[in-house]
Amino acid sequence: MAELDAIIIGAGHNGLTCAAYLGMAGLKTRVVERRSVIGGAAVTQEFHPGFRNSVAAYTVSLLNPRIIRDLRLHDHGLRIVERRAQNFLPTEDGRYLLTGEGRNQAGIAKFSTRDAANYSGYCAEIERIADVLRDVVLQAPPNVVAGGITRSAAEAIKAAILGNRIRRLNMEGRRALLDLFTKSAGDYLDRWFESDPIKAVLGFDSIVGNYASPYTPGTAYVLLHHAFGEVNGKKGAWGHAIGGMGAITQAMGKAAQAHGAEITTGNGVREIIVERGRASGVVLADGTTLRATSVIANVHPKLLFENLLPAGAVLPSVNARMRGWKSGSGTFRMNVALSELPRFTALPEIGDHHTAGIILAPSPAYMDRAYHDCALHGWSRNPIVEMLIPSTLDDSLAPAGAHVASLFCQHVAPQLPGGASWDDHRDEVADLMIDTVDRYAPGFKQSVLGRQINSPLDLERDFGLVNGDIFHGALTLDQLFSARPMLGHADYRMPLAGLYLCGSGAHPGGGVTGAPGHNAAKAVIDDLQPPNFLRRMARKISE
Repeated sequence: MAELDAIIIGAGHNGLTCAAYLGMAGLKTRVVERRSVIGGAAVTQEFHPGFRNSVAAYTVSLLNPRIIRDLRLHDHGLRIVERRAQNFLPTEDGRYLLTGEGRNQAGIAKFSTRDAANYSGYCAEIERIADVLRDVVLQAPPNVVAGGITRSAAEAIKAAILGNRIRRLNMEGRRALLDLFTKSAGDYLDRWFESDPIKAVLGFDSIVGNYASPYTPGTAYVLLHHAFGEVNGKKGAWGHAIGGMGAITQAMGKAAQAHGAEITTGNGVREIIVERGRASGVVLADGTTLRATSVIANVHPKLLFENLLPAGAVLPSVNARMRGWKSGSGTFRMNVALSELPRFTALPEIGDHHTAGIILAPSPAYMDRAYHDCALHGWSRNPIVEMLIPSTLDDSLAPAGAHVASLFCQHVAPQLPGGASWDDHRDEVADLMIDTVDRYAPGFKQSVLGRQINSPLDLERDFGLVNGDIFHGALTLDQLFSARPMLGHADYRMPLAGLYLCGSGAHPGGGVTGAPGHNAAKAVIDDLQPPNFLRRMARKISE
């Protein structure tokens, strides 16, 4: 007999979100975590004496405001502050672009008056399409099902509701939607702008965690994916959690526990128990057996199907889908302890640009070369670096007068050519990344007191991010929406009764959103506490 209603594998932000909602519904829930701390990739650690920073995930925008409200995260200590400037891009000729509220038009006009005039139209188009995404992130997409009329009718209603949302767009909006789901970010941005700096600032979002050139078809969607967030009610803004990204997951953990969920750490799952064709519990690393009506995986889908399920638990077609699952984001993540703030050649004084996302990649062509160079050599010799200095907004992270910086670096190959190991090259590439920043801010290298390095291999070993993929799988058209993680199972119910997926490998994908955790919890609640069918359909139609 099951001792629990639900076991959640992994205490990352989606697992904790799922646990909180299940607890709100009165379900007896336990979260089990392999690592000694909760939070998954959204954790804060001391990495050099006196210096703390977000280890992997490093900035806030996509965390859904409804989840913040429902879990009362602010009551549990979460505070998010907006950057004083959004992005800072120094150019190779000594100029710069600084964006943010009240800065965009004048900043862009330094490079192109035409681009400055077009910018508001671009933002309006992106915002219209981002609003469509905001409408669908907290619900399961239409699921391609083979089954009885009841289940088919429910999915048809979902499809009709989505169709109605899209029909609200005018023809120009529908064309933009198609472009953003199918085109490259480079081609999309070339239609709007002529100057490199604005295209680089906007195009960077298309290759964040995405092992691709900005001219790879499909990267326009990744750009859009990063546009549907908000900070403190400001759409499209980015900010920092005071105390680092771990402050988010600590607040989520408190919310889950406040609603009765039990969280245990330091004892991961060895295997999911499958009996009579359904998931019925887990065996932990220490041999402990836990029984539950539902098993909910907050892990990369390849790890779920290839490592945790016993052989023969699912059909061969499911295993084939997972073998072909594209995963690998080309990310090299560093934290550095600094004795002082960097001074950029393009803008040497200390100012709001130090609070921004600092993008060191001056053009889409530069990003394209970085990708192709990486594909040949294993890492780009002229890499892409985004630097954030959260201690400019949060003085709890570093000693007085000192600072911490996050370096989000690309492109590096998830698997090095010739069978080489990242363990043998991580310091060499870390030196390259610091040298890259030093080109734009001379003296930066000398200010580095300590560093923490996460190669793609480190991200996989420490956080279960297969091939370093921060999204749990590429955000490509064949791995999105109703096809995430596979057709027929986009509703968080996996192809084994009692088994659910609540991680970023489910809709809507990666980023610290909480949405997959919220949506998976709804599926579990509906299955364990099914509401009246007609009442549920009426509610869907009215949404």
